[in-house]
Amino acid sequence: MKLGYGQTSERDPGFASGWQALVATYGTAIVAFVVGIVFAYVAATAYAVFVRPPSGTTLLGISLVTLQGAAFPLVAYLYLRWRGLNRSFLRVSWPSISDLAWVVGGYVVAFGLLVAATVALQYFSVETASNQAAKTAQQAPWIIPYLIPLQFLLVGPGEELLFRGIVQGTLREHFGKWSSILLASAAFAPAHILALTGSLQAALASIAVLFVPSIVFGYVYERTGNLAAPILLHGCYNATIFTLMYVAAKYAPQGASGLLGVGFGL
Repeated sequence: MKLGYGQTSERDPGFASGWQALVATYGTAIVAFVVGIVFAYVAATAYAVFVRPPSGTTLLGISLVTLQGAAFPLVAYLYLRWRGLNRSFLRVSWPSISDLAWVVGGYVVAFGLLVAATVALQYFSVETASNQAAKTAQQAPWIIPYLIPLQFLLVGPGEELLFRGIVQGTLREHFGKWSSILLASAAFAPAHILALTGSLQAALASIAVLFVPSIVFGYVYERTGNLAAPILLHGCYNATIFTLMYVAAKYAPQGASGLLGVGFGL
């Protein structure tokens, strides 16, 4: 029995089984991407009609606003309405000193693991896919200073709201903490295939690397019990990669900034 928004019947704790929860949350993530693609197509078409044909940097900005900024929050909100839940389900509040300590720790661990994964890929000569956002930023480094704050304003909040707040939060009800982290990461990493170009093997290698920060984000969420922590961690992680990419594009050898793009997806 569903009640009004913000209320849930004690007789209706959620889905009847873990498989139903898994299908529902993965389906919600797919719907969020479909909605985002539709929003982006409409926005890009309108821009082309009323302004001019959009450039690669303009399309990147449109995708950030329509996907992480609009579609993800909208679908997350509709999911909460559908289940009769309120904001407390997401467990979000102003971060405490302890939360910030976990953010710092998670940041160090995520980058340490990313460096290890990158070294391993190079050692075994494993090809990775190109990230569209990284490629655009590499070709037009001037856009990177504008992309950095968007990691805190759109990307971190949008992706963590959907994949940690909605997906991991729902799966936790049935599978427990560690299983929900892994299952949410299994949705988060492959979802970034839309931003990758290259062979299937290269895409799979890049997706495997994306599991690294995703698991750390999910663990920090469980340890703090505050969605604001992984949001901030995600923003810092992506912003740092963009900063390093900017330095690499300006001063490092050709191709260095492309390798950095393995660590994130948009």
